[in-house]
Amino acid sequence: MRWQNVLGVAAGAAILFQMNAALAAQPAAKALGFQDAASPIMHEITSFHNYILLPIITAVVLFVLGLLVWCMVRYNSKSNPTPSKNSHNTLIEVLWTVVPILILIFIAIPSFRLLYNEYSPPPADLTVKATGYSWYWNYTYPDQGGFAFDSRMLEDKDRKDPVAQPRLLAVDNELVVPVNKVVVVQVTADPMGVIHAFALPAFGVKVDAVPGRLNEVWFKAERTGIYYGQCSELCGANHSFMPISIRVVEQAEFDAWLAEAKQKYADNTAPELTTAALK
Repeated sequence: MRWQNVLGVAAGAAILFQMNAALAAQPAAKALGFQDAASPIMHEITSFHNYILLPIITAVVLFVLGLLVWCMVRYNSKSNPTPSKNSHNTLIEVLWTVVPILILIFIAIPSFRLLYNEYSPPPADLTVKATGYSWYWNYTYPDQGGFAFDSRMLEDKDRKDPVAQPRLLAVDNELVVPVNKVVVVQVTADPMGVIHAFALPAFGVKVDAVPGRLNEVWFKAERTGIYYGQCSELCGANHSFMPISIRVVEQAEFDAWLAEAKQKYADNTAPELTTAALK
């Protein structure tokens, strides 16, 4: 029976792993660090943070803490009853000026490369326009016939499955994209509205939605699933009720959804035709 117990434990661990993987696209209780990366850019962001920024920050904090402790022990009134009258040290002043500059240069090189990659998309397989309204999103597929639809947060009374439809994140109409395809998102906001921000942590995506301006960001989802984000700009009273939900599917499933969506939203060809007045 021992081998059966081992198999049972292994099966339980596999189930827990799958559950954690499913929750990786949204905030998790007591989590520390980034959500699991699901795009090449997010992998770069995670590596930059974990292997460059975090070691440097840790080393600087420990060094400064060591200096403070050493000064308190070595130069307190009991250990040093006759204080030194020195007020200048050329070598120390040069070091505390040059060393931070060198650290910033060391950080800047991969940082600039990452910023360039974030906002310099490769040739797009799919283009989507996301328009922020107060307080919901409108999505348009300009290279797929130009149909559009609104995406609003589900209220508690409309959530049928609390697990599959997380509170404050689930929406009535998800943005659907194919897996392993370059998706360029053109982001703007209602010309008569306020600034919003299109942000999705698992994809490493964050860009302001500014009225009268068209910003651009991109991602390439590496695995299927539902990924959640939120408007990250303080855009008004219902700012916290403006989620972003992206469903990543296989190409065949996307093609089937696309054919259905073109019929369902055939009359919706522009955000102005699909959105209500500001509330």
